[in-house]
Amino acid sequence: MKKLIIIIAIIFAAFSNEAQDFNHQKMDSLFAKIEANYKGMGSISIFRDGTEVYSNSIGFADIENGTSANWETVYRIGSVSKTFTAVIIMQLVEEKKIDLNTSLSNFFPEIPNAKKITVEQMLRHRSGLFNFTDKPDYTSWMEQAKTREQMLNIVAKNGTVFEPDEKSEYSNTNFLLLSYIAEDIENKSLAEILYERIVKPCSLKHTYYGGKINPEKNEARSYRKNADWKPDTETDMSIPSGAGAIVSTPCDLNTFYNCLFTGKLVSESSLQAMMDIRENFGMGLFTFPFYEQTAYGHTGGIDGFQSNVAWFPDSRMAIAYTANAVDMSVNDILIGVLSIYFGKDYKLPDFSPPIEVSIKEMDKYTGVYSAPDFPLKITVMREENTLMAQGSGQPAFPLEAFEKDKFRFDQAGLIIEFITKENKLILKQGGQVFEMQKE
Repeated sequence: MKKLIIIIAIIFAAFSNEAQDFNHQKMDSLFAKIEANYKGMGSISIFRDGTEVYSNSIGFADIENGTSANWETVYRIGSVSKTFTAVIIMQLVEEKKIDLNTSLSNFFPEIPNAKKITVEQMLRHRSGLFNFTDKPDYTSWMEQAKTREQMLNIVAKNGTVFEPDEKSEYSNTNFLLLSYIAEDIENKSLAEILYERIVKPCSLKHTYYGGKINPEKNEARSYRKNADWKPDTETDMSIPSGAGAIVSTPCDLNTFYNCLFTGKLVSESSLQAMMDIRENFGMGLFTFPFYEQTAYGHTGGIDGFQSNVAWFPDSRMAIAYTANAVDMSVNDILIGVLSIYFGKDYKLPDFSPPIEVSIKEMDKYTGVYSAPDFPLKITVMREENTLMAQGSGQPAFPLEAFEKDKFRFDQAGLIIEFITKENKLILKQGGQVFEMQKE
């Protein structure tokens, strides 16, 4: 859900052989190192042929009360909710209660371009509707309850960024509206629809429409890394709806994906339509290729939570990881997991301690940096003994020194090098380099 200046994408490593068995001890060691070095907290599950073959939980579901995470801990899954919403829409299509070519104007004519926008275009992120979580002021109201009418008003005011079907561009607005459409068709809440159409038939034990986090129900709180884990924001779940309001466990997510890809939720033709990738998007699904195989799944992020689920058709294997605190890149964690699962050479991570930087040195880096070719300003500041960076309108994140004047944010593969004599910084991420000047 939440937009960061950090673009986090999972790129699965390439493996060519099927896993007949794998080194459980090495898998345990990977997560033990992550936990011992405070690099993350969360839960993982791996299915093969519909049966769980590995699970693990690390860290705390609730640090304040000392509650450790376990197999039944429930996490906010963010945009993984979109796969659930897409399945519901496809079921309604099969029941002829709606059509993929149905116009948005049939339900919400007040939305800009509503007559031109179809259900399928929203499913494929081709509507052109502005992504409401990209609004600069989003973080100022995302923890406040909103009515449907308020959200529709926000969507209408945000307008469009391109003409329908002109291109693909990810927008939470699409799945927010799709969930409202499902509610109108069924005359039920999304929570009821979810239960009747997916949770009950798939026998999911810990999946439901989320609300205010309740640790007594084994619902995880989320955290961000400062000098230590600190509580993160808590988005009010009235806001994301079918775009990101579902909570679940990794085991339930794998069960859901197993149900979906083995024909228990939608027809084969509907499933193939969902798996039809056009300009990086299917309908509620992405693809993650590696050598001869292609995985289908989705990622999610909301507050301090990150979630990932994928189905590998050739291996009949599903993997789901839900995290409520991330310091080591989720990409790196999953590469490690898949390397071990598929029996490939993999060296467990070496978490060398960061270089200590004095407060006096940190203060030299602080300031606001900008560049003509970078869409956001970066504010560098010090919070106690930690150097922090923050993009305009975005959450702050900690910087860890690894060389003189060089800092990293491993969660997103971000490196910042300060050139103090020239009052500038160089930001590197995903092969891109930006030079930014202090204002």
